[in-house]
Amino acid sequence: MSLRVVFFGTPEAAVPSLAHLLGSAHPVVAAVTAPDRPRGRGLEVQPSPVKRAALAAQLPVVQPPTLRDPSVQAELGDLGADVFAVCAYGLILPQAVLDLPRLGALNVHFSLLPAYRGAAPVTWAILDGRPETGVTIMQMEAGLDTGPILEQVAEPILPEDDTGSLEERLAVAGGGLLVDVLDRLEGGGVTPVAQDHAASSYAAKITPADARIDWSWDAARIARAVRAFRPRPGAWTTLAGRRLKLWRAKPGAAAAPGAPGTVAAGPDREMLVATGGGSLVLDEVQPEGGRRMAGAEFLRGLRGDVSLE
Repeated sequence: MSLRVVFFGTPEAAVPSLAHLLGSAHPVVAAVTAPDRPRGRGLEVQPSPVKRAALAAQLPVVQPPTLRDPSVQAELGDLGADVFAVCAYGLILPQAVLDLPRLGALNVHFSLLPAYRGAAPVTWAILDGRPETGVTIMQMEAGLDTGPILEQVAEPILPEDDTGSLEERLAVAGGGLLVDVLDRLEGGGVTPVAQDHAASSYAAKITPADARIDWSWDAARIARAVRAFRPRPGAWTTLAGRRLKLWRAKPGAAAAPGAPGTVAAGPDREMLVATGGGSLVLDEVQPEGGRRMAGAEFLRGLRGDVSLE
């Protein structure tokens, strides 16, 4: 049986879920997304990726600044949805909104709940060195990612994965899993399983300040941090008071050249940095106001003893 769906989502990671819904037997009657905002270097006001995808599919688009306004809640209720499907929307759905559709609201969350509840589950899974993560379809309730689990699928975290690449795979897997759950939802083919709250962990939103590298960390953790903070907000450090972004890095085989943060040339003239445990090779960096370049190229332009802070 087909279900009338209202989709809630905003960033690029939510678009595959919308695309899967549009290709399913379940009619999407509207898309709810964040208001247009300044984006990019020019800070031009632009629609969200979900809005662009919805307009291309000729869907009605709703962009409320808040979901707590009774008039917004009435507008959502008038859509006559059987279920709300939510993926990376950006606002908490209050109970009054969750109660509108007869089958409630389902959330596509990029972790194996109860691990990594919150805004940045993919980033934290990489940062913590987890071998795998996954996608959970959850029945939403008022708590933050605390609702019953309807379905899950695991996804390995590959050695070369960054947040961007892993999120792309999870987004596609999540869209397919969402449709699978909706196909079975009406007929009782889905059994909700309560989360083990004692086993939960929290994945807080990442700020640019969080992405500053601490050179007292060991080399493996720093290398994971560079991947975890790529493409956003980007791992960084400072050199002589100016920001240096770190795009690609790996633990080095050579001995550390000194105190944590000390920079030296490695055996193959690579850019080598001492850490709190071993050495780190900076394969690609970007100086403040400059272009991305190989670490070895950047190193050739340095003079004297240099330390990163």
